[in-house]
Amino acid sequence: MTIKITFRDTLIATLITVAIGCGGSANSEQQQPIKIPQTATPLPDDVGNGSIVINDSTFSSPQKTARFLHQATFGATLTQIEQLTHTPAADWFKAQLTQPASFLLPIVKKHQLLYRMEDINAYSPFYLESTSIAFWQNAILGEDQLRQRMAYALSQILVVSNGAGDELSEHPEMVASFQDILIRHAFGNYRTLLEDITYSPAMGYYLTYLGNQKGNAEKGTVPDENYARELLQLFTLGLVALNQDGSPVLDSSGHAQELYSNKDITGLARVFTGLNYDEDSAEQDDMFYNAVFSLPMTTLPEQHSTKEKPFLGLTIPANTDATTSIDMALDHIFAHPNLGPFIAKQLIQRFTSSNPTPKYIARAATAFNTGKFQLPDGAIIGDGQRGSLSATLAAILFDSEARNVATAQGAKIREPILRFTQWARTFKIQNITPQFQPQLWDTSYVSRLAQHPYRAPSVFNFYRPGYKAPGSITASNNLVAPELEITNASTIAGYTNFMTHYIFGFQQEPDLEEMIELLEETNIEVNPDDVINSFLATYQDELNIAHDLDKLIAHLDFLLTANQMSASSKSLMKKILREVPIDEEDDYLPRVQMAILLTMTSPDYLVQK
Repeated sequence: MTIKITFRDTLIATLITVAIGCGGSANSEQQQPIKIPQTATPLPDDVGNGSIVINDSTFSSPQKTARFLHQATFGATLTQIEQLTHTPAADWFKAQLTQPASFLLPIVKKHQLLYRMEDINAYSPFYLESTSIAFWQNAILGEDQLRQRMAYALSQILVVSNGAGDELSEHPEMVASFQDILIRHAFGNYRTLLEDITYSPAMGYYLTYLGNQKGNAEKGTVPDENYARELLQLFTLGLVALNQDGSPVLDSSGHAQELYSNKDITGLARVFTGLNYDEDSAEQDDMFYNAVFSLPMTTLPEQHSTKEKPFLGLTIPANTDATTSIDMALDHIFAHPNLGPFIAKQLIQRFTSSNPTPKYIARAATAFNTGKFQLPDGAIIGDGQRGSLSATLAAILFDSEARNVATAQGAKIREPILRFTQWARTFKIQNITPQFQPQLWDTSYVSRLAQHPYRAPSVFNFYRPGYKAPGSITASNNLVAPELEITNASTIAGYTNFMTHYIFGFQQEPDLEEMIELLEETNIEVNPDDVINSFLATYQDELNIAHDLDKLIAHLDFLLTANQMSASSKSLMKKILREVPIDEEDDYLPRVQMAILLTMTSPDYLVQK
């Protein structure tokens, strides 16, 4: 009882601490939002742009190694940090490029066959949630961490969502195959990626051009414009002309130049007519009865518009077939000068900094445009073709602004999903079986993470790239903080409670009766111990030093924040942890659990620098 009272009091203190550090709620004007430093050490123009070879100090210390891995993976382990420190980071990057990919669709197919309901017309929850199950498994256990992180970042630019209870939810093969496209092309070329997502049935369904037909003047119908609009606005170019440093091109009056009008959208919409499920090919796949939802869409000539298709200065001639029209349209968009800075900036925001400087954006855009980047060891990443994502990613991670902690604006809010996966990876959680964790089947609730993979509330993602929290210091300094759009009084409490559930091991106390009843409806049997031991946290490394508060706090500071916790936060943690009782039954375990919770809800952790 004493422990519970102490924990409740501590939780209140934790919430107050987090609320002070993170603005963006309805009462943000009464809070003290995160402030990103405004000064920076000037950087040489050519550092990180591939024109010179610099010393590879990325892994020169455990702290630097941890910080890099925090940016580039779903979470670093102590073993991984120890093994990589004092080795060339370029070697790790190149090894990750060749690491075999972990895909989602094989896991979905496995669940489709494994968890069959007694009623063949009903869907097993394990099958319906198999996309989420596959994500958590790959994100936490996958050896291809860089690929998985890149695919996840791309999923927040090229958005589909299965949160509406429609076909994307009922047929998990759709989103799984879409995410596999992102995984497959994570280090490939953006032009190829654009083509594959265009033919994806998940994207076709989500943006309503699956079954899109040519206009009919007699009926007054016109082609659906949804994909054409989002392809330009969100997936490739944005709304206004950009310089290569991401700044808007201004006209003589000082106004940003708009790229296109609705006439361009109307012309481009004709391109994406005549696409539908490839039922003929699906019938040939005897092993997978839902294959039609994962195969690329096919073109139906009779439904494709035969009119001219004018947009952005290009006119695709009348009577051009669907495949050729799509190729011409994507080639034209891909060649636009906006594409490099538009995509590079958003990828920087997902990995390293919410507010990259113009020089940083320009260097990453240069890697995108030239298709190559020189690593610190002199190796060239990329094939020299415009749109190389491996070159762009290398430029983002190895740029001096990414590696220099003191760089202005060199910070971002850690996404809730990344916080959870970091906990699971950092503390070597055992038995990663999301199928036995219903809380992980949908973490989009504000009472959980307020974010779930492939379940953004709209095509605009969980948060907008240019979001400024009202009344915040970041906004007053003209800085954006995208993740603050889902950070408020409700989501802070939800995240704290969600992490409390897992950190304190409450997942080891499941409702076995309910889970067993659910399992009995399938054709397999599961040992109850498998459910009880799911996501088991032992914290053995932390327990070994828990008797020394200073060592424990320093250990967690290093593992979780790369030694960026302030002295005041450490002092407050120490004060709270002294009040956690030690008893014969649990020994120092409550202290360790509380220390992890306090660290992972502190402003020092929530801001990735």
